[in-house]
Amino acid sequence: MASGNDGLISCSSSSSLKLLLFMIPLIVVSGCASVLGSRNSSWGFISRYPWLRSSPSAATITSVKTPQVPSTKEGEGLLDLHSTVVGVHHREEAISEDSVLNRSSSPPLDVEAAQPPPAAANGTERVSLNISKRAGPLFAASLNETHALPVTSRPQRQYTTLERVEAGLRRARSAIREAKIGNRTPDPDYIPYGPIYWNPNAFHRSYLEMEKQLKVYVYDEGEPPLFHTGPCKSIYSMEGNFIHRMELDSRFRTKDPEKAHLFFLPFSVAMLVRFVHVRDSHDFGPIKQTVIDYVNVVSTKYPYWNRSLGADHFMLACHDWGPEISFSIPYLHKNSIRVLCNANTSEGFNPSKDVSFPEINLLPGSTDSFIGGPSPSHRTLLAFFAGGLHGPVRPILLEHWENKDEDVKVHKYLPKGVSYYEMMRKSKYCLCPSGYEVASPRVVEALYTGCVPVLISDHYVPPFSDVLNWKSFSVEVPVWEIPNLKRILMGISPRQYIRMQRRGVQARRHFEVNSPPKRYDVFHMILHSLWLRRLNVRIHHHGMGK
Repeated sequence: MASGNDGLISCSSSSSLKLLLFMIPLIVVSGCASVLGSRNSSWGFISRYPWLRSSPSAATITSVKTPQVPSTKEGEGLLDLHSTVVGVHHREEAISEDSVLNRSSSPPLDVEAAQPPPAAANGTERVSLNISKRAGPLFAASLNETHALPVTSRPQRQYTTLERVEAGLRRARSAIREAKIGNRTPDPDYIPYGPIYWNPNAFHRSYLEMEKQLKVYVYDEGEPPLFHTGPCKSIYSMEGNFIHRMELDSRFRTKDPEKAHLFFLPFSVAMLVRFVHVRDSHDFGPIKQTVIDYVNVVSTKYPYWNRSLGADHFMLACHDWGPEISFSIPYLHKNSIRVLCNANTSEGFNPSKDVSFPEINLLPGSTDSFIGGPSPSHRTLLAFFAGGLHGPVRPILLEHWENKDEDVKVHKYLPKGVSYYEMMRKSKYCLCPSGYEVASPRVVEALYTGCVPVLISDHYVPPFSDVLNWKSFSVEVPVWEIPNLKRILMGISPRQYIRMQRRGVQARRHFEVNSPPKRYDVFHMILHSLWLRRLNVRIHHHGMGK
């Protein structure tokens, strides 16, 4: 029995020893597998984000707690990934040669929750990030190029029609500024040149931009004879002529007010005086009330008057009462463009906002019989004037010069059989004194007949003077210099007179009335003056940027 038990015990001890000898290698192998497995997991994550390999040392990596693989739940793992990507952005920007030009002012990149990166067939791995629309251009480019990250396209902003109109005006301003120092633009009809223009290149570019862009909306409200018509055969004929041309125009007039740069209030002051004013009453009230009612109608029906407080609207008047009628509505006088023959700065005419309207007496209905005259060598008279005693200036002129000098012919009434226009054609200089108001039809009549205009007035702004250099083809004489008139004119050398006369003939095309209108004629020059004033105004919707 004893020997059996000893055998059993001996067998058990031997088995335990064998078991122990078997377990020791197993424990060692298991421990090595555990350690190696942990290290492989950490490097596996790092291998998926290669920009982390820029860490200073392996010791730093091994000391960091093993990160978790990004979760599929939204928001988990986002912070670390986000901060890593931003770090790459700053580094890319720091080493980029053109980073200053391309730097975005956008806020930091928004990144949605990342999905676990799938293994590619070729053994490489890519991160698929859904980048928000706020990413800056440099940032998105660097991500795409380095890590093939798809970028969502930026949705395009929808611009209003007004914003598009204003954008076109900005381009026109830029083109005009560039033209001041640039080369001439080809034109089949006429290329402005010479000293009659302040800057012929700038004017030409502005005119071409006007032809390309300008749109005018004519309010349909109102009935003739007060609206949409005017006199066409009188001293006030330019009122009716422009209204008529604007009504028939198909190039500049638009039926869509949303596309308009300017809005025309189509009332005729001359017709209001004729049909609304109570004769000999000296009461402007009925006329002013008619204008007030009209503006109330269009401002209630349409949003455009209130949008700009009238700054892109215009009225016109060749009647002397035009300025006074504009005072019927404060914004009409203060903000709107007033196209006035009576362009008197002492009575509130503002050359930067208002337009000087040429006064042309179209009594026969056309200018065909007016235009033309002999050369300077065939003009025998020094100066000529004939006209009634209207206003404060003409009595002074007649007092000093009526029937007192053979070289300076000044008449209150012409002798019978003497043609007014033939006298102008014989004269070197045509005297153009103010009447009741500063404007005079003689200015344009002088240009028509080839006579150098002599402007005798105070506070008068000649038509188109923002484009035309009037001193190059006319003479300006202050009222107080009327007694010295002959001495002033005789002091102009023959050579200078010839230059002025030829320049006046060149400038004449801008005052000619044509049917139908022709490029660069008076109708188009009035539109161009309006165009220039519109270029000086920027209009915004409420809430739009300035």
